[in-house]
Amino acid sequence: MTDDGISIRLASRTDAGRLNDALAQLSHDLGDPHGTRPEDLVRHGFGSSPILRGLLAETEAGTVVGALVYSPVFSTVSGGAGLYVSDLWVSGAARGAGLGPRLLAAAIRTAPAEWNVKFLKLSVYDDNPRARAFYDRLGFTPMAGETVMRLDHLHFNGLTGEP
Repeated sequence: MTDDGISIRLASRTDAGRLNDALAQLSHDLGDPHGTRPEDLVRHGFGSSPILRGLLAETEAGTVVGALVYSPVFSTVSGGAGLYVSDLWVSGAARGAGLGPRLLAAAIRTAPAEWNVKFLKLSVYDDNPRARAFYDRLGFTPMAGETVMRLDHLHFNGLTGEP
């Protein structure tokens, strides 16, 4: 707990609903659809082979005022693991008090030691200049010559080489 009364901790299986509510608020704030359900977070974060970790920032009264979701990513360029921050949300009431950087630092601190984290990686929407300015202030830099690409599961059959 810090002077502002906000603590940050790893989310547990029983927090899946609260974590999902925070992520749904992020989706709403960004104007994105929200396709995740608490059971998705349980399966992917707390199942037999977890692929994500979640953090919750809470007031002394237990109100969630921030959340972060990260996954490991390996880089042959860096020769080690990094954390891909897929979601970072701070409530409007808690913005401007340094909670975003604290959540990012907590992600590094809570990653398993054997990951030997060497970098953080994330994406910022082009139409979100406030987020871009926030990450710029923290020292994040755009990856020159790199474009984020995505292949939706509906097109996976194109990987087989078959029509």
